[in-house]
Amino acid sequence: MTDTTPGEGPATGLALFDTAIGRCGVAWRGDRLRAVQLPERDDQATFRRLTSRLAGASPAEPPPRVVQAMGAMAALLEGRRDQLLDIDVDLDDIGAFERSVYEVTRAIPPGETLTYGEVARRIGEPGAARAVGRALGSNPLPIVIPCHRVLGAGGQLVGFSANGGTETKRRMLLIEGATAVPPSLFD
Repeated sequence: MTDTTPGEGPATGLALFDTAIGRCGVAWRGDRLRAVQLPERDDQATFRRLTSRLAGASPAEPPPRVVQAMGAMAALLEGRRDQLLDIDVDLDDIGAFERSVYEVTRAIPPGETLTYGEVARRIGEPGAARAVGRALGSNPLPIVIPCHRVLGAGGQLVGFSANGGTETKRRMLLIEGATAVPPSLFD
């Protein structure tokens, strides 16, 4: 259960959960997700990376809606085709440009992809592909805001800051059945 500090509302809780790609982390305030962390080399590294973005966050028992969100993310990473649109997210501290990028990205169905340029055009900023890449590089909610579904020009697997880099991105896309995934050196 999360603690409440007088006058501040619910504190940010943290938890790890198992997925097909490893143990992910999640942070929440109330019933809304504040951050998701893809797996690092071990649990401590995952927690460290998650807490580095959320001052004052601490491990806690997740509330039922967060448990449901964790289950939905794990199911997606096992191949269930769910856009996770019913997961409430906390983007209160995010700028307008980033929010617009995240809104378009969140609407990309599993198994489909867009390029950074296509996302830029959809938000009405056709020359902003690099700015879209920067916004997705600081995406606080990967999996829920599926930045792995955004590719470079020509469908290139570029720009993934998670542990494992573009190979993690590729693996997530293959789990979802994406057809626009270029082969790796090992295929």
